[in-house]
Amino acid sequence: MRMWRQVWKWGSILVGALIYSVGLNAFLVANHLAEGGLVGISLLFLYKLHWPLWITFLLFNIPLLIPGWRLFGHEFILKTAVGVGAVSLFTALTSHLQMPTADPLLAALYAGVVTGFGLGIIFRAGATTGGSDIIARLARHFYGIEMGRSLFAIDVLVLVLIAFEIGRQTAMVSLVALFVASRVVDFVMSGVRAGKAVMIISDHNQAIINAIHDKLERGTTLLQARGGYTGDARQVVYCVVPRDELMRLQRIVSEIDPRAFVVINDVHEVLGEGFSYDGPEDAPGSAK
Repeated sequence: MRMWRQVWKWGSILVGALIYSVGLNAFLVANHLAEGGLVGISLLFLYKLHWPLWITFLLFNIPLLIPGWRLFGHEFILKTAVGVGAVSLFTALTSHLQMPTADPLLAALYAGVVTGFGLGIIFRAGATTGGSDIIARLARHFYGIEMGRSLFAIDVLVLVLIAFEIGRQTAMVSLVALFVASRVVDFVMSGVRAGKAVMIISDHNQAIINAIHDKLERGTTLLQARGGYTGDARQVVYCVVPRDELMRLQRIVSEIDPRAFVVINDVHEVLGEGFSYDGPEDAPGSAK
């Protein structure tokens, strides 16, 4: 089982790098769009000096891997090095894949979806494509700057620099690609494991719990609470379900107690029985 997990992990990095490289060449390069981070700088060198994208991307990352190895450990940097090498290799091999379009916004949307999907697969495998991610980690380590702020600042700075070469309008369209890619990355990273957390306040808790267990085969938790106005002690039913089961849960509660007070929150990732499980073995079926 552990061997297959390793094969899946390293294979995912390669597949993600291939998808990302295809999106990079087919939509960004083909339509003269920009990107953030070191990829964006590499694109600037491509557009301005006609330097091969894969060479500049690789050369820019090598100096960052050395301090990263000492600070963040060999496993993370090894995965990142594989990600950087794979992106460089596949970018060179797929450079002939060009899909220019007369609509730059359409190109940006496709670029965001494809590159975001590839990056999401790489990130889920615990690797990165180097570049701004390592810079952000170094900034956090030495200066205490949050990674999100560093990454955003780097992307904006790179796009501003590239705007002088490709024009303001193209840079603005490229921002659309960045935004779409970030949303797709979030979906790939947590969308499969996302769910809904439901809190139910009712006078028929036990009937609702029994129905959830029997009809949905989902576990529930009773939380102790106290009314803010009355001061009366009561229990709150807490349950987490996949998104596609939310409507069924709402119908169950409505049929038992139409006056029940229900609060629904988004859950970005759920691990454990009945959901994805990252332990040594796959978890058994849903818990009651």
